[in-house]
Amino acid sequence: MGVDGAMTPVHLYFVSRICKDAAGAAGNIFAIGLFVSPIPTFRRIVRNKSTEHFSGLPYIYALLNCLICMWYGSPLVSDDNLLVMTVNSAGVVFQFVYLILFVTFADKANKVRMTGFLLAIIGAFAVVVAGSLQIPEPALRRITVGLLSGASLISMFASPLFVINLVIRTKSVEFMPFYLSLSTFLMSTSFLLYGLFNNDVFIYVPNGIGTVLGIIQLGLYFYFKRRPKDKLKEPLVAPIA
Repeated sequence: MGVDGAMTPVHLYFVSRICKDAAGAAGNIFAIGLFVSPIPTFRRIVRNKSTEHFSGLPYIYALLNCLICMWYGSPLVSDDNLLVMTVNSAGVVFQFVYLILFVTFADKANKVRMTGFLLAIIGAFAVVVAGSLQIPEPALRRITVGLLSGASLISMFASPLFVINLVIRTKSVEFMPFYLSLSTFLMSTSFLLYGLFNNDVFIYVPNGIGTVLGIIQLGLYFYFKRRPKDKLKEPLVAPIA
């Protein structure tokens, strides 16, 4: 403290570091909750040996997001985002497992489609890594990868909205898991605070958008959850048009 009891810039810096680390740790915890939230879905897929109406696109988006954000958090791109790199490394492992299971139990058309998406994601990530390493200026490299990571984050946060049409059509939240939406909201809010304390625009802007989208998803869930549960008018294993 200063002589008048006010906090000095040094004290403010350390307080902001503590708050940043606390928000980052909370974000890591909620992110793990997000990563494990599809487990009940995949238990059902394995049990029924069918992907039914479930979409594999959210896991494609999540894998792309985790790969690019992992790269953004690495010391080769940014030297103050270790928590971003570690949590997204774990996310990469989870998404790969989910996609392998999805491809295994998908019908032939979706199997080919999802395999193509997976190979495209791996190829795109390799291009991003190789291309960014060709940028000699560290600040420009961070901006370039930061823009890509921000775009992928927004895509990931918005990906659950693809099931809204199905929810409205069936008047059921069966295919919009509550804990997936809740974990997304909590994680994005935590990393919004992390980005603000770290003064990192590439983290707080997309996670701010993710927070808003999370609120929308939860609102939709509770709206349709209150509606009477009607039986679906079509079989669960009907092919997706």
